[in-house]
Amino acid sequence: SLSLSLYIYHRFPSFPLQFCSSLCWVHLIFHNKQTVKLKTCSFCRERMEAKWGVIVMVMMAMVMVMVGTSNGDSSTPTLVKISKGKKLCDKGWECKGWSIYCCNLTISDYFQTYQFEDLFSKRNSPVAHAVGFWDYRSFITAAAVYQPLGFGTTGNKTMQMKEVAAFLSHVGSKTSCGYGVATGGLLAWGLCYNKEMSPSQSYCDDYYKFTYPCAPGAQYYGRGALPIYWNYNYGATGEALKVDLLNHPEYIEQNATLAFQAAIWRWMTPVKKSQPSAHDVFVGKWKPNKNDTLAKRVPGFGTTMNVLYGDLVCGQGDVDSMNNIVSHYQYYLDLLGVGREQAGPHEELTCAEQKSFNPSSPTASSS
Repeated sequence: SLSLSLYIYHRFPSFPLQFCSSLCWVHLIFHNKQTVKLKTCSFCRERMEAKWGVIVMVMMAMVMVMVGTSNGDSSTPTLVKISKGKKLCDKGWECKGWSIYCCNLTISDYFQTYQFEDLFSKRNSPVAHAVGFWDYRSFITAAAVYQPLGFGTTGNKTMQMKEVAAFLSHVGSKTSCGYGVATGGLLAWGLCYNKEMSPSQSYCDDYYKFTYPCAPGAQYYGRGALPIYWNYNYGATGEALKVDLLNHPEYIEQNATLAFQAAIWRWMTPVKKSQPSAHDVFVGKWKPNKNDTLAKRVPGFGTTMNVLYGDLVCGQGDVDSMNNIVSHYQYYLDLLGVGREQAGPHEELTCAEQKSFNPSSPTASSS
């Protein structure tokens, strides 16, 4: 093999490296004790060393990527740094920006397209009113904005799945057209609507004419995943999302990602600065004070209804409007494999006896 290697080297100096290298390996196997002959084959050996150096570098890079992506999207490595003693991560588009929450699973790690389809299995039925509008991609794209803030990324996997189920149970119950003897059951019809079908008014409140003046011809009826009503709510949501919803409320019914984004913003944002958000009360970030305890407000799913709807739903006993939302939550937990037994005890699950954070005004912010 040595003589053949030398012949190839001298006769065909541009011979493909791979073939020449394989001959050198044969030579090294059979002549590994003959250092003179090894030197004679230095042409191939030097090139093999360079080739294997590249291979080692590539393999090391692959290992780094695999380590970085063991808990997330295999196409995006997890970047990690320590700042002020805290571990911060960046997972690319779905959890962008240095955040403690991005070190956890992202929503797409545990909630995938088929699960979205299971939860909203009837949304594209011929009798639905928003066929083709809502989809998984729009939800994940919207959620990516809030995952660095803890939406669906707080706590362990069970807590993360519970929060997504909790949020979507509000969405499902508020956009459902499951009435009477609906095929598939009443709870399978979430995301049937993306807007109010027969609005009875324009929902323009002149009290806010200096801060959120109604645009000529604009209609502020319910739209979205957590339906937005009234000019002041469209105005506030638009400011937060940097979209002119006050002049163009119709954007919400035209763009599913924007509709989901507006709903998640509402979930993550307190109605008043001194109060918790629905996210805060659900994941345990909020700690009730003495007044909260007296008002029977406790961390858990029940208080998310108090934050979002106040006394329109809460403090009324076991009314249908509250029980419908609770039923969606339990149903979604079952479909996701978490199980309704993880929903918590009755006093955490409902708001039947809770006093409202914000007693309702003559113009309700949502329905």
